[in-house]
Amino acid sequence: MTPTENFISHLIELRNRLLRIVLGFVLVFVGLFPFANKIYAQLAAPLLSKLPEGGQMIATAVTTPFFVPMKVAMMSAFIVSLPHTMYQVWAFVAPGLYTHEKKFMVPMIVASCLLFLTGMAFAYFLVFPVVFGFIVGAAPEGVAVMTDIGNYLDFVMTLFFAFGLAFQVPIAVVMSVRFGWLSVAQLKEARGYVVVCAFVIGAIFTPPDIISQFMLAVPMWLLYEIGILVAMFTKRNLAPTILPPIV
Repeated sequence: MTPTENFISHLIELRNRLLRIVLGFVLVFVGLFPFANKIYAQLAAPLLSKLPEGGQMIATAVTTPFFVPMKVAMMSAFIVSLPHTMYQVWAFVAPGLYTHEKKFMVPMIVASCLLFLTGMAFAYFLVFPVVFGFIVGAAPEGVAVMTDIGNYLDFVMTLFFAFGLAFQVPIAVVMSVRFGWLSVAQLKEARGYVVVCAFVIGAIFTPPDIISQFMLAVPMWLLYEIGILVAMFTKRNLAPTILPPIV
């Protein structure tokens, strides 16, 4: 096979994998869309539980009652179809990897998905009650808190992705050591900078109360330490894979 034919075959394979990803997402979306309102009600439960008796959410735009549940269904379809998406990505990349690289990457991909979902669950069950309790409690006397459903969805999606990405810290640490970009000693020396960055990120992506900032920053720091421990273990038990440094 000539280089041109090989390149074209890779493009065809990429196209097929992308089509399968899109098809999987669409099928899940179609299946979840009839339940979009129920999913949104569950998503809004942390805020509604903190509102005074009789409190409710509002829709300020004509099309919001339709488009917000659609966005909820899309977000849910993305999460549900994520394993299928990651499998298609892996199936495209795996033939070009060595055996020891495959043994390393498979648990990394699985752990990445699980950590992302864990971050979202952490935000929903632990962070949201604190954040919404603070917001409702901080409202001036006589002010009824009635959040627009679109604004609420944008807010919780931001926090979901912030915590989901924050929980990827161990993966980033382990891969940095595994691929030779950083050493364990350098990671240990950077602890102080990591703590500062964690609190800066917490201040950016959470409301201004100190508790919710701590609830993002402290897990990031702890996950960084866990990543160092895992990196030390994998470094002792696996042969190093050196990739070109990132420019």
